[in-house]
Parts: sequence; C-alpha cells; structure tokens
Amino acid sequence: MNKTELVEVISSKAEITKAEAGKVLGAALDAIVEGLAKDGKVTLVGFGTFEVRTRSARTGRNPRTGEKIKIAASKAPAFKPGKEMKTAVAAKKKGKK
Repeated sequence: MNKTELVEVISSKAEITKAEAGKVLGAALDAIVEGLAKDGKVTLVGFGTFEVRTRSARTGRNPRTGEKIKIAASKAPAFKPGKEMKTAVAAKKKGKK
C-alpha cells in the first residue's frame, strides 16, 4: 500500500474527502517526525513505537578497493510494532496459507 492508497482508505473509513484525509495523514506523519526529533520516541499504544536508535562509530571496508574506512556514529529512526499489530499481521498470514 502506498500513500495514495492509504489516503483513500482513511477517506472512506473516516467519511471525509481525500483532500482532508491527505492533510490528516500529513499532519500525523509530521507530528511523528517532530516527536522523534524532540524526544527521540513516539509511542502509539496497540500500534507500535517509533524511536531513534544510535549507531556507534565503526570501521568498515570499501568494497571496491578493500581499504579500511571509518564510519561515523549516526542516528536512525526505527519502528517496533505493538502486540496488537503483531497479532493482526500473524492472523492475516495464517489465513493466506
């Protein structure tokens, strides 16, 4: 499912226009990004938790030349699904087999 399809689903379930659904989805995504930038964690009970994970600096290898390179420490967003989401996805997979 892509963003356009998601907007269509939100529009039909919430009984609002696609334009309004697009604004709502955009606002929700912006709020998640702002929460991660500010606090480093956004929890949606039953859905999951978005968080910022820190990757430590390490030594890597250039695949073309084989020489060692230093890879700087970085931060990356991550998502951990909640129990309800895991259960729903597992139930869908069982039904497809």
